[in-house]
Amino acid sequence: MISLDIPGFGKLDIEHLVLDYNGTLALDGNLLPGLGKLIKELAEDVQVHVLTADTLGQCEEELAELPVTIHIIDGDTEDQAKLNYVNTLGTEICACIGNGRNDLLMLRESALGIIISGAECMSMKSARVADIGATDITNALGLFTHPVRLLTTLRN
Repeated sequence: MISLDIPGFGKLDIEHLVLDYNGTLALDGNLLPGLGKLIKELAEDVQVHVLTADTLGQCEEELAELPVTIHIIDGDTEDQAKLNYVNTLGTEICACIGNGRNDLLMLRESALGIIISGAECMSMKSARVADIGATDITNALGLFTHPVRLLTTLRN
């Protein structure tokens, strides 16, 4: 768990890190270079979850060696399905990272929402509800490997 008491923001007790796959962790279905090591490091402190519609069918293969829980979305609209998953974990103990419009609900409702602007860019609607914007996924995940960065970004 990652715990911080951030002046002007409040107390964070993050047990679950929920990540979008395509556009966030992956480009064109392929896990971005260097993320495997970072995810393994994060999994020592939080449970890592990956949510995806797996449009390109590569998520499970790409993440097979990593300590993550993969949830393939089907049925509901993607934004609602992602929020439903986060609700089952407990929004108050989840940090969520995504880039797309289908990430809006989980970014808004989680204890901490982070939008990234990567190679697939980002949804401005989702950016408006996120607590933090990051230039790429490595910088976003770095907020959790070096939690004092969260403090300096979010405090009043």
